[in-house]
Amino acid sequence: MTAPIETTPGMGEAQPEAVLSGAGQGMIEGRSLGRIAWTRFKRDKVAVTGGVVVILLVLLAILAKPIEHVFGLDPNAFHQNLVDPVRVAPKGGWGGMSWSHPLGVDPQFGRDLLARIIEGSWVSMLVATGSTLLSVAIGVVMGVVAGYYGGWADTVISRLMDTFLAFPLLLFAISISASLQDGAFGMTGLPLRISVLIFVIGFFNWPYMGRIIRGQTLSLREREFVEAARSLGARGPFILFRELLPNLVAPILVYSTLLIPANILFEAALSFLGVGIAPPQASWGGMLNSAVDLFYADPQYMVVPGLAIFITVLAFNLLGDGLRDALDPRAK
Repeated sequence: MTAPIETTPGMGEAQPEAVLSGAGQGMIEGRSLGRIAWTRFKRDKVAVTGGVVVILLVLLAILAKPIEHVFGLDPNAFHQNLVDPVRVAPKGGWGGMSWSHPLGVDPQFGRDLLARIIEGSWVSMLVATGSTLLSVAIGVVMGVVAGYYGGWADTVISRLMDTFLAFPLLLFAISISASLQDGAFGMTGLPLRISVLIFVIGFFNWPYMGRIIRGQTLSLREREFVEAARSLGARGPFILFRELLPNLVAPILVYSTLLIPANILFEAALSFLGVGIAPPQASWGGMLNSAVDLFYADPQYMVVPGLAIFITVLAFNLLGDGLRDALDPRAK
């Protein structure tokens, strides 16, 4: 038989002084979903690197004209003294690289490749961003309406998506761009070509975004917060834009970052085929088109714009993958 354990008054109870002395130390702080996503994103060094490169590319595109003015860069200035007219190649080795022309010059007219890459950056980013915004705007509206209302609205919009997806987009874009080169809608020249590219690429690519948003909406419309909004008398437009749309920000953001590089490649393809941005305006796809016949004389003329497109597309893809992982609520 064991002896009883003696207890003293207050044993096992926290004294008020002890409670007060620990107040404010080591408090648990709640974190928002955005802060949790940012913490996850920072841990992905590859995605962070892609994001930094994307920011630098955006700044380069926005500040292209001021940079050319400050450093005296002219993308259309001819330097015939730097070109060998017999071989149709830059004089010297490595594509005519020098301190004055770090990336070399083109083998036909001696134009500075660095200046043309900077000049082509804002064209590619403008077309890709504008067409992406158009695709996202149409796709989100159509997808949310089809997923929430269902019935005949879902049937009509889904068949419309299937119809757009059945179009041979590249051939359609070539025919439209080629037929509107001289002038239309009161515009001519570069503004017309950029507007046509944004419309063609953005308007015919919205079903990809629409399908993703429709699938997400079909899942969200059965959630408790939507039922609660209905029980309080909320109508369809209120539920669409105040309840469903904020919960679709993550997939919209992730897919947009993946859609931009696809549109950059599409613009480059059209310019490469001669129905996009017309010379002498610099564009990455147009530079590749000009380099086809001169590849053996000066391979660097093709490598430089090709690397610009490659780095841009890779950076956006890495950023999109990182955002997808960071915004996934099931990720650890």
